[in-house]
Amino acid sequence: MFPFARLFSTIFLCGALCLSLPLEGRADVLFRNVRIFDGHAAQLSQPSNVLVTGNVIATISADAPEPAGATVIDGAGMTLMPGLIDAHWHTMLARPTADMAMLGDYGFLNILASVEAQATLLRGFTTVRDMGGPAFGLKQAVDSGLVPGPRIYPSGAMLTTTGGHGDFRFLTELPRHGGELTRSEEIHGSMIVDSPADVRMRVREQLMMGASQIKLTAGGGVASPHSPLDVSTFTEEELHAATEAAGNWGTYVAVHAYTPEAIKRAIDSGVKVIEHAHLMDDDSAKLMAERGIWLSTQPFTGQAEDWAGLTPDSRAKLAQVLHGTDAMYALAKKYGIKTAFGTDILFDAATATQQGAWLARMQKWYTPAEALEMATATNAELLQLTGPRNPYPGRLGVVEEGALADLLLVEGDPTADLDLVADAATNFKVIMKDGKIFKNTLGQ
Repeated sequence: MFPFARLFSTIFLCGALCLSLPLEGRADVLFRNVRIFDGHAAQLSQPSNVLVTGNVIATISADAPEPAGATVIDGAGMTLMPGLIDAHWHTMLARPTADMAMLGDYGFLNILASVEAQATLLRGFTTVRDMGGPAFGLKQAVDSGLVPGPRIYPSGAMLTTTGGHGDFRFLTELPRHGGELTRSEEIHGSMIVDSPADVRMRVREQLMMGASQIKLTAGGGVASPHSPLDVSTFTEEELHAATEAAGNWGTYVAVHAYTPEAIKRAIDSGVKVIEHAHLMDDDSAKLMAERGIWLSTQPFTGQAEDWAGLTPDSRAKLAQVLHGTDAMYALAKKYGIKTAFGTDILFDAATATQQGAWLARMQKWYTPAEALEMATATNAELLQLTGPRNPYPGRLGVVEEGALADLLLVEGDPTADLDLVADAATNFKVIMKDGKIFKNTLGQ
C-alpha cells in the first residue's frame, strides 16, 4: 500500500525545515549593468538592464527606468544567463545509495530528496527533467512553495520488462507470485510490464498521476544487476502500445537505450527521444537524424565519480559505455542530431554535488557557448515536446522579453570559461527561479 500518510508528514517536515527560502517574495527586480547570455548567442551582450515583473522577464534595454518599489541588483558587468536545465535527472534517486533506495524507509527518502532538491537549485539548475522515480509528491511540494527546488518534469515510474534495466529484484524473489508488487513498484520507482496491455495500463497510470512524459527502458543498463547491455527488452508491439498511449495524452515516450538494435526498434515504434545511446553506430545515428529523433545523453568520461557505488559487474558494463562516449558525440555532430545535456547521477550524494562539473565536461566536445546553449535553450526545446502535459507553460532556457524568469547572475564569462559552472557556490551570485530570489550573495 502506498504510504500517503507518511508522505504527507514528510512533505510537511521538509517545508518546516526549508522555509528560509526564497530570500524574498516575488516583486519587481531590476538587474542593472549586466552582460547577457541569452541561451543562444556565442558572445555576451553589451551592458544591459533586465526588468523582471512577477515571474516574467518584462523588458531588456540599455537604459531601463527603476520602477518604484523594485529590488535593484547591480550586476557590475557580470553575466546574466538562463537557469540551467538537466535533461536527465533522478530527483528521488540521486542522493541515496542503491540499498537505501531499494530497502530504506520511504519517509526518510522523501526528506533526503527534499534536501537534494534545494541543493540542486543552489547549483543553478532551475529545471530538471526527471527520468524515473516517485517525484510527484516532491514536485507538488516544490511548486506550492513548501520546499525550495527546481521545476520538475516528472516521468513517474520507469517501465521495464522482467530482467530489464530497472528490474532490481533479487533472484530469490523469483518467480513472481501473481500480481504481487515489488518494492520498486510499491514506491513507484519502476514498473515491470510484459505485454502490450500491461504497458498501456502502466503508462496511463503515470499520466494519471501527472507525468509530463513517459520513460521506458528499451535495453540493458549499467546499474541493474541482471540486465546485460546488449539485450533489447521491449518488443515493437509493447513499445508501440506505450507511444500510442502517451500520444493519446498529447505527450511522448523516451527510452533508455545504448545499442543500435534497441535504438532502431524504439524509433520504428514511435519513440521521440533516445536516452544515452553511447553505443550507437553510423546507421542508427543517421536514422535518428532523418526521423528528427532527440538524443538526450550524458558526458560519461570515466572520472572517479562515474564509478561511485558500482558493483564489479556494473563497472564492467560502464567500461563498455565509456568506450563509446567520444564516438557518440562525434556522430551526433556529424549528422546534426538535436542533442540535450543531462547527468543521470544515481545513488551517490558526493557525485550529485558535481552536477555543474558534469556540464563543464562538455567542453571536451563543444565550445563553452555551445554547451551552455545545450543546457539552456536546447534543453528547454526538448521540454516543449510535452505539449499539453507541460506543467510549466511559458518559455524557459532563454533571457528574452516574455520568458519565465529563471536566471543566474554569474561572476565571470561562462561562454569563455565553462569551468565557472562547476563552482556555483563561488561564482553564482544570484539565483532566481520563477521570479523569486533564492540566493543573493552580493554585498556580503
